[in-house]
Amino acid sequence: MSTDTAEQSARSGGNTFFGDVWVNFVRWNIKAVRNRFVLVGSLVQPVIFLVLFTQVFGNVAGQSLPPGIPNYETYLLPAIVIQVSLATGATSGIGLVNDIESGMFEKVLVSPMNRAAVFVGKTAAEMVRIVLQIAIILGLGVLLGAEIATGIVGVVGIMLVGILFSLWFVAFSNTLALLTKDQESTIIGANLLQFPLLFVSSAFLPISTLPGWIQTVAKFNPITYGVDAARAIMLDADVMEVWDITAFGGIWNTLVPAIGVLVALALLLGGIAVSMINRASSADVR
Repeated sequence: MSTDTAEQSARSGGNTFFGDVWVNFVRWNIKAVRNRFVLVGSLVQPVIFLVLFTQVFGNVAGQSLPPGIPNYETYLLPAIVIQVSLATGATSGIGLVNDIESGMFEKVLVSPMNRAAVFVGKTAAEMVRIVLQIAIILGLGVLLGAEIATGIVGVVGIMLVGILFSLWFVAFSNTLALLTKDQESTIIGANLLQFPLLFVSSAFLPISTLPGWIQTVAKFNPITYGVDAARAIMLDADVMEVWDITAFGGIWNTLVPAIGVLVALALLLGGIAVSMINRASSADVR
């Protein structure tokens, strides 16, 4: 189904919310397949980080790991999964800017499609990309020596955490696109947030080994909660350092607060993104 066919389907009678979601889901998947550079580009950077960090810093960083972690590859892999989610989220806004610049988004605005369904369908398509890319990263990590203590169930759990984490950044990236309507500004804005947050979190080293000010920032950093949730599943253990929570027992002391934070962020920023799409008019995107 081409982009034009998807649009014609949306304009045909009998529009429903889920029908509109499906039309946008198909359209954005088609766009992704046609733009292989974006597909590959959003995966190359995390792969480079995984290979270089484990090979260059593995021996040194491995000495600072807490007991029970077999190697640095196992410790780092959850962070790279979250980086995949960040990279895909950043490209989401770029895709929307392309739609704005090509005039396609203006056509969507004047069509009878539900505005919220437009965002949901687009986001769902990006989730498919994230699952495929996380599967590749996990496979590469295992080849490099990483161990997933929870097996196949853990792989599925890590993918679900990656999807949940990506929702807030996809919403942020699309909001940025609607505000700037400029591809370069969207890229800069997403990257300015993405890379500093990665390095002031639990992504690459245990929080306890980092300077005090970074430990404080990490408590309020969404990446910390995404990485900790994925790492808890990876190790089948409670790994949260930023808060001392014992109410849930074992791995759930990490998962419950981390998932709670990520759900709250996704709802907040997703609501903002949908609100902005609902308020957008064809004049705004010309």
